[in-house]
Amino acid sequence: MKYNKNDILGFETDTVWGIGCHPLDEDKVNKIYELKGRDRTKPLILMSDDIQKLYPYIKNVPDYAKNLIDKFFPGGLTLIFEKTEICPLFITSNKNTVGIRIPNHNGFLDIAKNFEGGVLATTSLNLSNKEPVKNYDEAIKQFGDKIKIIKPIDNIPPKGTASTVVLCTGEKPIVLRQGEIII
Repeated sequence: MKYNKNDILGFETDTVWGIGCHPLDEDKVNKIYELKGRDRTKPLILMSDDIQKLYPYIKNVPDYAKNLIDKFFPGGLTLIFEKTEICPLFITSNKNTVGIRIPNHNGFLDIAKNFEGGVLATTSLNLSNKEPVKNYDEAIKQFGDKIKIIKPIDNIPPKGTASTVVLCTGEKPIVLRQGEIII
């Protein structure tokens, strides 16, 4: 199935359910913040099925980060880099950095492969300060009348543990949030 770049999607990942849209669509990004009641100082991250699709949005990728990409992508790891000019400030909450991730989940990988542009600006599918939705029925109940919820293609639900977040802008990686992957 092809997904239109004008869609806001709800989907499973390997860690938690997510919500995403085209990263260059400011109206859709604003809608995600609105739907979640998300604090505008909290940036979204970029997710895709292929690191090559994410490279245009980031710069200054140190060797240690390349090693983390090779070892843990796809998987429960979010890496933060300096953003390029192509990456809009409305995704990054006016910061000069952006997080990227490739989930290890067939459903999400299929969505990214069939989404116009192949990159989504994302966050967890939940109301801010609440737990992420746990399954398809809960996603439909909470958000089904507002966004397009993608039915899971396999029986592998999210693990429920958030991704590990690593800042990759200095000489050494800095773990900002310990999650599924131990760094």
